[in-house]
Amino acid sequence: MESTDKVAKALGRKRFAELSARLARLGKDEAIDLALGAGRSAQARPAKSPLTKREREIAALIAQGMSNRAVAESLVISPRTVDGHVERILAKLDFTSRAQIAAWVASAHVDPKSG
Repeated sequence: MESTDKVAKALGRKRFAELSARLARLGKDEAIDLALGAGRSAQARPAKSPLTKREREIAALIAQGMSNRAVAESLVISPRTVDGHVERILAKLDFTSRAQIAAWVASAHVDPKSG
């Protein structure tokens, strides 16, 4: 139970619920394939993201540990613009922290340039 709570907290309750529901629908053979890694090629492809291209780009930089100011300098935009993007990313993903964004980027295999 404790590990479930940690995963839910890291991913955010909404993302955790979505993944739990998707995994609950797996059939026996699909679950075995997933557990053995047979579904890995399908899992490795980026999923359709709820974020815009720019938001994915900013999320990827956040996942690298960059501050809003560093992201702004890297993209040659104002820090206030980055603040707005970060707020929208958090809202769209139903997250409350930058660490959750970083975990989402890592788990979702987000490609900043793809849709």
